[in-house]
Amino acid sequence: MLIIGIAGGSGSGKTTVVKAISEQLKEKVVVIPQDSYYKDSSHLPLEERQKVNFDHPDSIDFELLRRQVQDLRDGKVIEQPVYSYLTCSRSKTETVTVKPAEVIIIEGILIFTCPELRKLMDIKLFVDADDDDRLMRVMARDIIERGKTVETVIERYSKTVKPMFLQFIEPSKRYADIIIPQGGHNKVAIDVISATIEKYLAHNK
Repeated sequence: MLIIGIAGGSGSGKTTVVKAISEQLKEKVVVIPQDSYYKDSSHLPLEERQKVNFDHPDSIDFELLRRQVQDLRDGKVIEQPVYSYLTCSRSKTETVTVKPAEVIIIEGILIFTCPELRKLMDIKLFVDADDDDRLMRVMARDIIERGKTVETVIERYSKTVKPMFLQFIEPSKRYADIIIPQGGHNKVAIDVISATIEKYLAHNK
């Protein structure tokens, strides 16, 4: 089994890179998104929940994430939590059953900030992108997928997303084995990484 961590700022193109690698490796891959492991805020009033800083490491249940990745490495099936951005809460009744695979991809903005989680990763990739490009992608995603207004997105970007990127995410780049510039548009980097993974899997059969 090969465990790959893919980190980078919001809107850097991580999801595009994950999708491209997954399409090349097909059923050999299982993706574990950091976003499923946000701490449950259902005990807070809705107004308070909406103030949660999703870009701070304290917002992630790293203990559960690390434990479930370890379980997959040990060949166990896990029940991955389901988190809703709309309600800022974790589902009490619904989970996603995830079975072990040859390649486990952990994807998220903050995954390199947790030393215990980093230790489980065989390859660490950091997806880099221009700040303006990231802002445009964050705006498009939050407005279309999360029902936010343009004003809300810009305010959140300036008050939370950018400061947290500078404080936590960009410094975690130093832990990466490979940095992918131009995000998901870097086909050469994606092809090289996919070929390296295929070679590793073939060698370790």
